[in-house]
Formats: sequence, structure tokens, C-alpha cells
Amino acid sequence: MADIAEAVVEMLATMVAEAIPVIAARIPPGPAAQLGRIGVPSDSAFWPVVTGIRRAPVGRETRETRAVVTAGPARSVAFRVPADRAVPGRAGGAGGPTESPVVGAVRSVGPLLAERLLGALELTVAAFDLADVPDLSSYVGQPPTGRGIFASAGQDSQVVTAVTLLERSRPGAADLAAALSRRLAGHQAIVPLLVVPPSATDEASIAAAHGAARLALAVAVANAVIGRWSPPPALVDSPAAAVIGVGAGAAVILLRDVPMPARHAAAVLEKARAEYLLPRRASGSVPVAGHRFALAEGEVPGAADFSGNGLAAVVPGGVVIRTGAAAGSVRVQLRVEEQPPPLDTRAWDEVVEVSWLAAVGMASVTGAQAPGDVRLRGVTPPWPGYCRLRLHARGRDDADEDEGYELVIWAAPAAPDIVHKRTDRTGYRLRGEPEPDRPQPPERAYRWVKRSALDIAATVTVVTGSTVEEVLRAFGADPERPESLRAIANDVNGRMSIDPWVAVLEAGTAVLAIEYNGFQGSNEAVMRRASARGRAASMFWNVNAMTRLSFAEDGQLLASFEPPGGVDAGPAVAAALDGLDFDDYRNKTAKGLVAVQRFTGRGITARDLDQIEAADTAFRITSQS
Repeated sequence: MADIAEAVVEMLATMVAEAIPVIAARIPPGPAAQLGRIGVPSDSAFWPVVTGIRRAPVGRETRETRAVVTAGPARSVAFRVPADRAVPGRAGGAGGPTESPVVGAVRSVGPLLAERLLGALELTVAAFDLADVPDLSSYVGQPPTGRGIFASAGQDSQVVTAVTLLERSRPGAADLAAALSRRLAGHQAIVPLLVVPPSATDEASIAAAHGAARLALAVAVANAVIGRWSPPPALVDSPAAAVIGVGAGAAVILLRDVPMPARHAAAVLEKARAEYLLPRRASGSVPVAGHRFALAEGEVPGAADFSGNGLAAVVPGGVVIRTGAAAGSVRVQLRVEEQPPPLDTRAWDEVVEVSWLAAVGMASVTGAQAPGDVRLRGVTPPWPGYCRLRLHARGRDDADEDEGYELVIWAAPAAPDIVHKRTDRTGYRLRGEPEPDRPQPPERAYRWVKRSALDIAATVTVVTGSTVEEVLRAFGADPERPESLRAIANDVNGRMSIDPWVAVLEAGTAVLAIEYNGFQGSNEAVMRRASARGRAASMFWNVNAMTRLSFAEDGQLLASFEPPGGVDAGPAVAAALDGLDFDDYRNKTAKGLVAVQRFTGRGITARDLDQIEAADTAFRITSQS
């Protein structure tokens, strides 16, 4: 900002001090509080409490908020612009001068808030007497010369349109208002007017008073800088729109750097306690650094000792969790209960319980260098005292398996650590114990499926004793009508259809039938026909985690069920299922494929799938039963 004479600044300070109470009284509490909360860091545990978990942070502009393409009617007006005009402090590019931070800030509040402020303050701003306002025109760009076109999207708010037009016709005016607002915020005549009054005691009223005072300051300054400017009525109905828009943008910039009032944190905590209900559920991802993340009230300590239980280390204000992954992110499920829930160690490799002492409460699931998802912030009970954490972990040993955690929390007196389950190699190493000699589970051979085109949904059927043509007819397909596999897939996907189709591969003594996102192989009639000359088994799975495992022999269906449903279908099926733990729902698809392989003597391999896709041949299923 260019140097402004001290006498001019003093004159402005006097006028702005008189205007602040008048303007602040006209600002609705809701919008004022929304602006006031800009000072709450978006990575704070308080953020979900004061703004709601799903709401985007006001004032934190993102590329998405700036790059909205609207379909409304456009408005344009011709005006004169300089042939070569640069705004001091902001270099222009090939597409014109860089947008002022004020314009970006007013866009970030969104059209609804901007229009609410215009409606609330329009008449108040228009009523101010500007006769004694010092002339500041020498500190901004001169009125433009030449000709040009200004266009705005039909869905832009009137406030954004007015501020954007001001930028084009009076370059530097918005920046000057923002700089003056920052300078006057520290003036001795203004500072007392920005203090939140003692009458504001709850979170909403503190945030509203905080936001309203600074918005009133910025609007009063903007009125002094640009109050006499009149936009073309074809674009902006209200001349006050530019004043209010520049004021809102300048206030956002100011509030980003101003800490919340000291008593705001206590008010947030009081609000959280009043609204906290049990049980609570949350899930999301948390960043990992140095093999760790934490449940913590503050920063994650740099050191932790995991030798006690091999998974969790209690630290002041929380618990640090040791991961298998050195970096990246892991998925976390969280539950807060009134009482300890029943213990369930299925589907988990390690399960331990620890106690920690909460200093205040509202601990967050967080990484050592970055916070977790907003849903995982401020989740524990907002009171001090001892809490119990039952921590479940899986997938720490193997990069091919999805690493995940479940945290179950309840208030309880301090108690010793309990290790309910310990089976992963990472835990044994951290506890200093010898690792047990465990064979790899048979389902490991099918983990490649997760990285294949069959990952989300498919049915794999293996048939013995029949030819390819017989298998196709069993599925209701015509062996004489082959088509391109890719063409069928593109056609079905393009129409968002569930029309069935199948690809087949002769594999020694067996025939493999693959359905991408299909399920005919789980049909009883298909299984009976396919097994007419031997055996048939199929495994179906879909995106909703539904599965079906089927076995047939000599034209008779022996079993068809969703694992782990209990079956008593004779020794052949029992042998196929032996040792496969379907109660542990992890790798259920892979376990089902192991059972198919055991029953038929042939499974599917990644090479088989490559051969099928390289042949680019498939068949539409035209007869279903």
C-alpha cells in the first residue's frame, strides 16, 4: 500500500470508529458467526464442533470454489479500459491482471452468505454521509480509457459481480481497502471496538461478535475508499454491493490472521459437552508417518515405547498406535460407547486394551505431521478423566493386505493393559518375543484378484468333465456366436445394463467361466447343467460385499450359500471348506476361490485371466433360467 498521510489515516480512524457500532448492529448473528469462525484452524479438534463435520471451512478458498462453471445467462457491458494497466503489487498474466486477494476472499464465503450481507447492510451503507471522507483516488488506478468487455456468469452473486467490476474499472481499490482495514485494526481508536463484549458468553455469540466487529470495520473502510463509485446499473442494481463485497473480502483476509478470543475455546468445550451424545460412530483415513498415528488431545510425541503390548503406547493426553506402514494413510473406524462392548477378535490380528488419562477431552485421531479426516477430530468424550481404549489392528505385516484399525472407547477407571489377541509378526518383534512359525494361508494365492479387473464384482465358475461348448450352453450362451469381449463390456457398461455375458477358457481337464460383474454361475439351474458330466463350483462376489459359494456334482446341487453360512453337504464339500475361516471376513473372495479349486481340482490364475482378455472373445447369455 502506498504511504498515506498520517492526518488522512487519523481522519479515517475517527470516521470508521463512529461507523463500526452502527454497521455491526445491522449484521445478523448467523452470518457474523460464520465469518467469525474463520479464525478456527480447519485442522483443529474444535472445527467439527463449531462448524459441523460436513461443512466446508468458510474463508479457506479452494480451487473448486474458484472454478465453478455456471449455466445461467451471462451479462456483459462494454466500458473503457487502459491499453496497458498494471495494478501495483499484482502482476498481470496472459489472461489479464491477476485477481485481487479481496475478490478471491469474497468468492470463498459463497453466494448465499454474500447476498445475506448485502440485504442486511445495503440501506445502512447507502445512508452514510460521505461528504467529509478524504479523497483517496490518488492511491488507486485511474479510471480506465479505451474499450473493453466485462462479462459475468448469471449465477454469480451481485456482490461478486460488483467487486469484480470494481477491480476492472478502479484497479487497486479493493487492495487499498484491505490494507487500510488491517492498518486501522491496530489503531488506538479502533482496538476497543473490536473486543468481544462480556455479554457474549456462548460459542455462537462470541464468534458473532468477533466476526461482526471486523466486518463492520472493513465495510466502513471500503465505504470510505469506494463509496462514491457507481457501477453500471445493467450489471449491479445496488451501488452498495461493491462496498459490502470489498468489506466482506477484506474482513475474511483480516479474520484469517486474527486468533479467536481467548474465551472462545472454553465456550466451544461447553458447547461440545452440552451436545455430546453416546454412542458415537466415525470412520475415515489418518496419515501415517514414522510407523505411527495417534489418538491425542494435542501434538503426537516424537517417541513412544511399544514393547509392552506391541501395538499401543500410552502418552500424556492419548495413545500412540504403531502401524505396519511407514508412511501413507490407513483406514480407521471409531466407536465411543457408554459401556465396554462384547469382545470380538474375529477379523483382527491384534487386539489390546489400554487406559489413558484425558486432560480435557475431545481427543482426535491424528497423524504425527497432519490431522486425520475431519470426522475423526474431537471425537472422545469432552471431559477430563480416565478412558479405556480397545484397539484392533489388521494387515500390519503385509503390504498386499489392507491395513486397518478399529478404536473402541469408553470412560472407565485406570486398569492394566490387556492383550486379547496377538498374531501378527510385527507385534511379536516389538514385544521382543520369538516369532511363531506359521504357514502362509492358502487364500494368499488369490490376493492378485484385488489388483485385477475382477476386484469389485465377478463370478468365477470351474467345470470338469464338460467341453467349452457344453459349458457355454449350460450358461445359456450360443457357442456359435462369439463376440469381442471388449465390445460386449463397452456396450453393457455404456448402457448401464446388467445383461449377462461370459468368457471361457479351456484349462486342461477343466473349463473356466468368467463373468465380469455377472452372477449366472451362482444360479442353481446353471450349476446343475454345468455339472452334468462331472463337477462344477463357483464363487460370486459384488461391490456390496455379498458373496455366494456353490458346489454341484453329476447334475445335483450339493450346496449354495453365503459364507460363513453353515452347510452339511457331504464329505466333498467339507473337504473343500476345511480350514478356511470364513468367520474372519477378510479375503473372503480368495477363500471362496480356494474352495472352488479344492472341489474341482483347478483354480483360476492371473495368467488365465490374461489369456482370456488377450483372446478378446466372449458370449452373450441369451437364455436364462
